[in-house]
Amino acid sequence: MDTQSSPTSSSTTTYRNPIIEQRADPWVYRHTDDYYYFTGSVPSFDYIELRRATHIQGLADAEPVIVWRKPDTGPMSHLIWAPEIHYIHQKWYIYFAAAATDEIVDGLFQHRMFVLENDHPNPLEGTWVEKGQIITPWDTFALDATTFIHQDQQYLLWAQKEPEIDGNSNLYLSVMDNPWTLKGTPTRLSIPELSWECIGFKVNEGPAFLRKQDQLFISYSASATDHHYCMGLLTADIHSDILNAASWIKSDQPVFGTAEAHSQYGPGHNCFTVSEDGQQDVMIYHARNYKEISGNPLYDPNRHMRAQIIHWNADHTPNFGVPVADHISTDQTASVDHAKES
Repeated sequence: MDTQSSPTSSSTTTYRNPIIEQRADPWVYRHTDDYYYFTGSVPSFDYIELRRATHIQGLADAEPVIVWRKPDTGPMSHLIWAPEIHYIHQKWYIYFAAAATDEIVDGLFQHRMFVLENDHPNPLEGTWVEKGQIITPWDTFALDATTFIHQDQQYLLWAQKEPEIDGNSNLYLSVMDNPWTLKGTPTRLSIPELSWECIGFKVNEGPAFLRKQDQLFISYSASATDHHYCMGLLTADIHSDILNAASWIKSDQPVFGTAEAHSQYGPGHNCFTVSEDGQQDVMIYHARNYKEISGNPLYDPNRHMRAQIIHWNADHTPNFGVPVADHISTDQTASVDHAKES
């Protein structure tokens, strides 16, 4: 995502969180038609929905439209995770992860990455065509595909298990030949190696791309999906070779994590967009408002979609702060009342 707002912007945009309940892995894309398009994982993990609104807050009341349902059998028949919607070369694309079974093998689910295409101007209409699996060098657990354009080149950024590396998933970057096909040899950007990336599971996943001034950023999520879940950050110079892993510097501490004082637990799997006036950068993410979880955290449905303004440091690096508490105070409500439209 490109951001053009001032790092010292004094705008006071606020959002009332949570915006959409029970939507993990939230993705919000603002199109040239000034609509915000939203998708995310549904608790049943069996279909993909889209909704749109002219304000981020308005996504809460926007009517969801189911645009694709999983088949009963085959490689896309189980556990539909983390859809994202993108607009590339005058067509809409949805990237998502799916599995042929819900079985866990050698400690891992069996997800692979897939792509849908729609050439209708409004992605809530038209026909979504299955373009198939994104083929990578390893036929292993793979998920959280996202894409961006940098210097006129399309890239895919994703998480995957590499057979010879311990842990659940690492982050990879590749040039794309078309929106569903990789080109050349992918680069491994990051592995879970720091203590805060390896709590419960060794995980780097949910990458999101952000461009600001002369720097590039990749945020990502780490550790188990309970209250230990948190975000790290990779940073590169805009003129560097982004396919060279050495161009990317990893934060030595999480940049966004649990805030017990605000009752916000396990924030992560974020994306980036811009405020309605175009003056501020906004982070979309999910989190729970309670710590104790019964059973497998992946099947707890209460990771809710949230939005929060990004602040910028003097060196043009993002300062994500801490997750804000649920339901803003009464005196702030007026600033978002106008946004309650779909």
